[in-house]
Amino acid sequence: MEGNARGCSSSFAAPDVQETFGESQNFAARLSRSGLATTLMDATTDKDPLVQEQIYNALCYLGESEPEEILHSCDEYLRQHDKLAYPHRVIILKAMETVVRNNIASLDKSTAKVVIFLASSEMTKSKEVIRDWQQAASSVLVAVGQRFINKVMEEVLTKFQPGILPHYFIVQTFANLSVSNVFGMVPFLNSILGTMLPMLGMAKQDHMKSVFCYALQHFSESIQEYLANLDKAPDPTVRKDTFSNEIFSAYEVLFNSWLQHREAKLRLAVVEAMGPMSYLMPSEKLEEQLPKLIPGILALYKKHAEAFYISKSLCQILEASVNIGSRSLDVQLDALLGTLHPQICAPADPFVPLTVKNHTEVLRCFTVLACSFPDRVLAFLLPKLESSNERTRVGTLLIMRQIINSAPSQMEIKKPFILSSMKLPLQDSNDKVKRAVVQVISAMAHHGYLEQPGGEAMMEYLVRQCALPSEQPKKQPLDADDLTSDSVQSISVNTLFLLSTTVDRMNNVLWPYLLEFVTPIQFTNALTPLCKSLMYLAMKKQEEGENASLIRYDLNGNLPSPYALTTRLLVVSSQPYAGDCRGAAALRLLSVLQYSVHPALEQLWSKRVPSLVEHIEENTEKCLCQKEWEEKLLLFLQETLAAVSDNTWICHFVTEMCRQLNCYNGFPLEKNFLYKCIGTTLGACVSKDLVQKQLQELLETARYHEEAEREGLASCFGICAINHLEETLAKLEDFVRSDVFKKSVGLFSIFKDRSDNEVEKIKSTLILCYGFVAVHAPKELVLSRIEADILKNIFQYFNTKVLGIKVETKDLTLKLCLIRSICMISQAIYDGGKCGDFVFSRKAELVAQMVEFIKAEPLDAMRTPVRQRAMVTCTYLVVLEPHLSDPDRTELIDTCLASVLALPPDPGQERDGIGSDILYGDTLSALKDLLKSLLQRNLTPHGLQDMFAVGHLGPWIKSNKDGRGTVVPFYNLGVLIALFSPRCSDSLASVRQHAVDCVYCLLYIQLCYEGFARDHTDEMVEGLKALKKGLEEPDFTVLFHTCHNIAMVVGKRVPPDQLMSLLLAMFEGLADPDKNCSRAATVMINSLLKERGSVLQEKVPDIMSIIHSKLQEVDEEHIRKAAQQTVYILASQHKSVVVSSLLGSALPFDSHTCAMWRSLAAEPTLTSQILEQLLEKVNRDVPYKESKCFLLGSGSERIATPLPLAATCALYEIMSAPESGAAVLGLYAPLFVTLLLRVSCTVGVQLPKSLQSRERRSSSLSPAPRSLHPCRYGAEGGSATRHVELGALVAGSTPAAARRAPSAMARHAGPRLPLIVKNLVPTLSSVFDSQRITTTAFFAELLNSNVVNDLMLLETVMDNMTGRQKDPCLLVRMLALRGLGNISSGSPEKVRKHGAKLLASMVNGMDDKDDPHNLVALEAMSSLSKLLDHLEERDIQSMLLHIAIRIRPFFDSEQPDLRQSSIVLFGNLTKFSEEDCEAFFEQILNGLVTLLLHLQDPKPEVVKACKFALRMCGPNMGCEGLCDMFLNHLREDRSLHYGEFMNNVCKHLMQSYPEMLNRLISTNLFYFKSNWVDIRAAAPMFIGFLVLHVDEDHCQQVDLDQLISGESVPTARAAGELGLGVGAGAQPRDFGLPRLGTCRAPGSCSARG
Repeated sequence: MEGNARGCSSSFAAPDVQETFGESQNFAARLSRSGLATTLMDATTDKDPLVQEQIYNALCYLGESEPEEILHSCDEYLRQHDKLAYPHRVIILKAMETVVRNNIASLDKSTAKVVIFLASSEMTKSKEVIRDWQQAASSVLVAVGQRFINKVMEEVLTKFQPGILPHYFIVQTFANLSVSNVFGMVPFLNSILGTMLPMLGMAKQDHMKSVFCYALQHFSESIQEYLANLDKAPDPTVRKDTFSNEIFSAYEVLFNSWLQHREAKLRLAVVEAMGPMSYLMPSEKLEEQLPKLIPGILALYKKHAEAFYISKSLCQILEASVNIGSRSLDVQLDALLGTLHPQICAPADPFVPLTVKNHTEVLRCFTVLACSFPDRVLAFLLPKLESSNERTRVGTLLIMRQIINSAPSQMEIKKPFILSSMKLPLQDSNDKVKRAVVQVISAMAHHGYLEQPGGEAMMEYLVRQCALPSEQPKKQPLDADDLTSDSVQSISVNTLFLLSTTVDRMNNVLWPYLLEFVTPIQFTNALTPLCKSLMYLAMKKQEEGENASLIRYDLNGNLPSPYALTTRLLVVSSQPYAGDCRGAAALRLLSVLQYSVHPALEQLWSKRVPSLVEHIEENTEKCLCQKEWEEKLLLFLQETLAAVSDNTWICHFVTEMCRQLNCYNGFPLEKNFLYKCIGTTLGACVSKDLVQKQLQELLETARYHEEAEREGLASCFGICAINHLEETLAKLEDFVRSDVFKKSVGLFSIFKDRSDNEVEKIKSTLILCYGFVAVHAPKELVLSRIEADILKNIFQYFNTKVLGIKVETKDLTLKLCLIRSICMISQAIYDGGKCGDFVFSRKAELVAQMVEFIKAEPLDAMRTPVRQRAMVTCTYLVVLEPHLSDPDRTELIDTCLASVLALPPDPGQERDGIGSDILYGDTLSALKDLLKSLLQRNLTPHGLQDMFAVGHLGPWIKSNKDGRGTVVPFYNLGVLIALFSPRCSDSLASVRQHAVDCVYCLLYIQLCYEGFARDHTDEMVEGLKALKKGLEEPDFTVLFHTCHNIAMVVGKRVPPDQLMSLLLAMFEGLADPDKNCSRAATVMINSLLKERGSVLQEKVPDIMSIIHSKLQEVDEEHIRKAAQQTVYILASQHKSVVVSSLLGSALPFDSHTCAMWRSLAAEPTLTSQILEQLLEKVNRDVPYKESKCFLLGSGSERIATPLPLAATCALYEIMSAPESGAAVLGLYAPLFVTLLLRVSCTVGVQLPKSLQSRERRSSSLSPAPRSLHPCRYGAEGGSATRHVELGALVAGSTPAAARRAPSAMARHAGPRLPLIVKNLVPTLSSVFDSQRITTTAFFAELLNSNVVNDLMLLETVMDNMTGRQKDPCLLVRMLALRGLGNISSGSPEKVRKHGAKLLASMVNGMDDKDDPHNLVALEAMSSLSKLLDHLEERDIQSMLLHIAIRIRPFFDSEQPDLRQSSIVLFGNLTKFSEEDCEAFFEQILNGLVTLLLHLQDPKPEVVKACKFALRMCGPNMGCEGLCDMFLNHLREDRSLHYGEFMNNVCKHLMQSYPEMLNRLISTNLFYFKSNWVDIRAAAPMFIGFLVLHVDEDHCQQVDLDQLISGESVPTARAAGELGLGVGAGAQPRDFGLPRLGTCRAPGSCSARG
C-alpha cells in the first residue's frame, strides 16, 4: 500500500496532469476487465453446458479488446487455482486459444512466453492421457506456434529427450505444429526425427504407436508442402533426401511390425501414415518395397469395412510410384483393378461421408492408373458395361466419367472406341444406369466426344431422358442403392441446360441440332428445357454476328421447317403452365427465331412476344382466363400473317398446321387450339382452292366421337368464315353430298364405314359448324343466308327420314348441338344491329322446336342440360322480330314454368360430374332471364297482369307445393317500405303525403300476394289515410307521433321474413341528409322493435353490429340517444343475447360500445339482471391461463382469459352510468367481492397476445390501461353515483390501496359487511393463491377495526384466520398471523378471552417449517409483540422459555427486520419473567453479548431495538449499576459513546458475575467472523474490556496468548490487540475511549493462568 501511495504521489507530481488522469482511468478499466474475467472464470464450475458456452464466448469477447491482459488473467487464475477440475480448465484454455489465434499478430514476446509455459505445463501436468484437457493445452501451443515457433519449440523440446518415451501430446503437438506452420517447423524435423526413431521401438502401448503414426503422416505432408514451395521457403537448400533415410527407417518399423497388429485402429493409423511417407522414401527403396507394399495395402480391404483411409493411402503410394517411373506397377495392375473396381460398384451412402470420400479416392486411383496404362484400363472396364449386374454397370460408368474428365490427353485417341462402347448402355432401362450414362455424356461434352461421329446418339439419348414424365411413382420400399433423390428426368434437364449455357465447344454441336427435337410429339415433356437451351444458344449465336443465328435449312435436311416450328411453339403455348411452364419458354424461343421464320417479323415479334410472356408471368394456372389467353394468341397469329403478307408462305404454313393435327390426338386442348389456328390462317389465305381443299381434308379426317374435336372443327369453320363465308358454306354442303358422308349415312350401306352412333356425331359437328359460321361471319353477309341455307341444312341433318317417315332422334349430343347452333344463330341476328329490320320468319318454328325439347324432358328429375340450354336459346329468340303469337308465348311460358317449378325438391342426381344443384341453379337462372325477356317485350300493365296475376305465375305463387319450385312473394317489400316511410316527416308537406300513399299501396300489394282479393279492405291499413291529416302541419311532435303510428301498422302487416330486411334498410335511413327523416327512421326502428322484436332473437347480434357501425358513421346526438334506446329495447326482450353480443366486441371497448353498455343502466330491474349475468360470466371462467414462456426458459406467464376481462370492462361501463345506482346498491356485496377478487387476479397477468398491441396504443393515450384493471374504473364510476358506500369499493379497487379498504368499509358500509364477509369466506378455499391472499389480507385489516366486534363477526373472521395457518401459500399464512395480531388494536378487550388460541397461533408461526426466508416467523414475532400487553400472564408463562429460545437465532439474522422484531419481542418478554426469574435470567445472559454487540449494528432500527431490550432486561440482571447504566445511557433520544459504555458495562459484569468470564468470551469469539465490520471490531474489544476488569482470582479462566494467536480476522485482531493492550501502554483514545487510570496489565493474569 505504501508503494502504491508513493507511486500515486509521484504521478501527481508529473507536469501533465491530464495524461496522468487518463492513465489512472486506463488502470481502473484494466482492473475492471481483469476482475470481470476472474468472475467469469469462477463461474466455469457451473454444470450447465449453455452457461459454459456463454462464459467461453464472454472471455473471447473480452480478449478481442485487451488480449494480453485477458491472457495474463487466465494464466494467473489457472496457476492460483491449481486444483480446479480439468473440465473447467478446458473452458479457459479454449478461450485462450481463440484469443491467441485472433490476435497472434499483435501478441508480444513476453505474453507469448507466459502462454507457452502455462500451456506446456497444463499439457504435461498429468502423465495419464486426459484428452480434452491436454488437447486444449496443445491447441494453445499450436496457436502460439504460428508466430513464435522458436519459443514454442524451445519449451516443448525440453520435454522431448532422447531415450525417454515422451508424453502423448508432445508428439501430437509436433504433428499439429508441422501442419499449421510448415516453414517454421520443417527445419526442426530432421532433429526431431533423429530423436524419435529410437523411440518407435520403445512404444508398447497402442495409443503411443498411433500418435507416432499421426506425427509421421503430418511430418511427411509438411515436408512435401515445403519442397513444393521452395521459392517461398526460408531455407531453399532443403532437399527430399534430407529426410529420406529417416522416413524409410520409420517405414520399416511401421510396415514390418505395426501393420501386422491385431488392433484395427492402429493398422489404419499406419496405413494413413505410409501414404505421405511413400513420397519421401528413396526411389530405389520404394521400388524395392512395392511388390510387398501394394499387396499388403490391398489385403487390408478385406479386413476393414471402412476403406477410405486405405484408398487414400493407396492413391498416394500409386502417385509416388508413378513419379519415380516404377516398373513394378505393371505386374500389380490386374490385382489393383480387380480390387478397386468392386469398391466403386458398392454404392456410396450420402449419409455416411466416409463412403463418399472413399469413392473419391478410388476414382483418383483409377485416374493414376489410366494415365499410365490407358489401354489396359479400358480393356478392363469396357467389357463390364455388358455385365448383367446393375451395380457393375453403374460403377463402370462412374469410372468412365472419371477417366474421361481426368485423363483427357491419354483418352484423346480412344474417343471413337469409347463412343462405340456406349451403345449398349444407351439401351439400358435401369434408372441408376440412366443417371450414370447422363453423367458420362456430360463429361464427354466437356472433352469433345460429342463432336465425333456418334455424338448425336448421345444427345438424342439425353433429350429422351428430358422427355420422361416428371413425376415418377416412388418405389416402396426405397431401393437401398438408389439413395439420390434426383430423378433421371431432372438430372437430364439440368445437364442439357448446363451444356447449352456453360460449355462453349458445344454451341456448334447443339445449334441448330436441338431444333430437330422440338416438333416430334414424343419429346413434348422435354420442350421446356429444349426451348430454354435453344434460346441461350441462339442468343450466343446472335452475339457472334447478325447471320450466325440464321438457320441454314439447305445444309440441315433433318431440321423442321420454319412453318413446323412456328406451329409447334404456338400450339404448346396455348397451355402455358403445362410441362414446367412451357408456354413462356416456347414464346421466348419463337422470339429469337424470328429471323429464321420470316425476315418481316422482327419488329412485330419484338414488341408482341414480351407482352405475351409478361401476361403468363403475371398470372397463375388458377387465375389465368383460358379464353382470353387463346384470343391473345390468335390475335398474335393474325398480326403475324398480316406482317408476312406472303400468300405462298401462308399456304405452306396452313398445310403444315393441317399435317400436325394428327400428332395431337392425345392432347385434346392443344388440338382444339390448333383447329382455331388453322381457321385463322385459312382466313388469311388468298387462295380459294387451297381453302376448300384444306376444309375438305379437315372434314374427312376429323375424329367426330371426341367432343373437343367437334368443338375445335366447328371453331375452325367459324373463324375461316370471317373471310371465306361462301367457300365455307359451299364446302359444308359439298361434304354432305360427297361419297364419304353418303357411305356414313346410307341405311343399307355395304361398307358401314362408321357406326350409327358416329353418324350422329358427324351430323352434330356439321350442325355446330353452321352455328359457329353464323356467329363469326360478317353480319351483313350472313343474315341473308341464315334461313335460305344455314337453317335448311341444319334441319336436314337433324331430321332423319327412314322410308319417307320422319324419325325423332334420341342422340343427346345431336340435340345439344342443334340447340347450341340455333342459340348462336339467334345471337348472330341479335348482335347484327338489324334486329328491327330483320324479320326472322322461322322464329316460331324454332321456338316450337325448343318447347318440344323441353317437354320431352322428364318431370321427376333433371339429368341433362337440355332444359337450361333450350331456355337460353329461347331467351335470344323471343327478342327477335316478329313477336310470338299469344298461344305460342303462352305455351312457351307454361312449358318452361312446369318443367322447372314442378320438379321435386331434389331434382335428379349428378350427371357427368356436374352436380344437380349447379345444374338446377343454372336452369333456374335461365328461366328468370327468359321470363324477364318476355316481360320486357310486353312491358305494359296488361303484360304485367298477364304474367303475374291471372296468367302464368299466379298459380305458382299461390301454390302450396313445397320444395325448390316455390316463388318468394314480394321479396323487396321491406326495402320499399323502408325507403318511403321515413319521408313521412320530410320537410315538404307534399312529399309527406305521397310517402304515406306509397306505404299504403305497398301494404295492399302485399295483401294481394298473400291471397286476398283486390277489393279486400284492411282496417289497419286504411287507418293510414286518417294519419295524413297529422302530417299537414310541420310540428315535430305531431310528425314523429304519426311516424310511430305508421310503424305500428307496418309492424303488424309486414311478413316475418321481410322484417329483417325492413330494419336493415331502415338503419340505412339514419344517414339521411334530411335530419327530420333520420329522426323518423329512429322512431320507426324503435317502434318496430317494441312491436315485433321478440321474434328476432337470432338476428340480435346482426342488429347490434349494425347499431355499432351506424354510431361510427353518424355523429349526431339524436342518433346516439336513439341507438341507446334501441339497445335498451333489445335487451329488455333478449337480455342474454344482447350481453353476449356486446361481450364479443373488440377490447378495449371503443366509445360507441361503451355508450351501448351504459344504455343498459336505464331501468333498475333490467340493470340488476344484466349485472347478475356479468357477475356470473366473471366468476364462471378462470381469470387467467398459464402459458409457457419461451423467452424465459422454463418459466411461464399468465394470460388473462378474454370473457372475464370483457365482462369486467362491461361492469365498469354500466356502473359508471349514474342511473345504475339503485341496481348497484342492491347487488353491493356480490359486486364488491367479485371486483375485489378480480383485482387480485390481475396482478402480474398479461393481456392476450391479440390485445397487447391495441393495449400499447391505448396506453399511450391514457395513464393506465383500462383492460387489465377495469374494476378500478368500475368502482370510480360507481362512486360517481354519490352513494358513499361505494367509496370503500374505490379504496379496495387497486392492490396498492388494499389496506384502506376494510377501514373505509367499516366507516361507510358497516351494515353491508356481514354479507360481504359471508361471500368472501368460501374464497379462502380458492384454488388461486391470489384470491386467498386478497381475502386473507382483507380480513386481516378488517380485524384492525372494532366494527367486527360490533357486528359479531370477530369469532368468524378469527376462526378463518386461524384455519389459514396450514395454507400452502406462505403469504396467506403470514397475513393470517398479521390479522390475528391486529385484534390487539381492533378489539383489545377480546384478546384475553382468546389469549391461549392466539398465543398458540403465534408460536406455530415461529415454528413454521416451510418458511425459507422466515417471513412467517417475522410476522408472528411482530404480532406477538402487539398482543403481549393484552394477554394474561399465566398464558405467557407456559410458553415463555420456548419463545425466548425460539427467537434467539434471529438476533443474528441477515435480515434487519428479523433482528429488530426478535429483539423487541425479547424485551417485551422480560415483563413476564418474575415467576420464573432464574430460568429467564439464563436466557438474558445468553443474549446479553449479542444485544451489546448489536448496539454497533449497521441498521439504526436494530440498534434502537437493542437499546429497548437492554433497558427491559436491566431490572432482571440483579445489578443496580448495570440497570442504571442501561436506563441512562440507552435512551432512544440519546447518542451512545460505545467504547466508554462497554468499558463500564464490562466493569459491572466482572464485578457482579466474574464466573461468567469464559462464557462471555466464548460468545464473543463467535462474532470474530461476523459479516458486519463494526460488530467484528466490537467483539474483541468486548473481550479486552472483560479481561481488563476481571479480578486476579478469575484470570486463570483465560489463556490470552492462545486467544491472541488464534485470531485470524485482521480487523478483529487489531481491535483485540487494542482491547488487550489498554493496560500495556496503548492509548485508549485510539479506539474512541477516554484515558483510563492505571490498570493492571493483563499479562500477569496470563502468567498466573
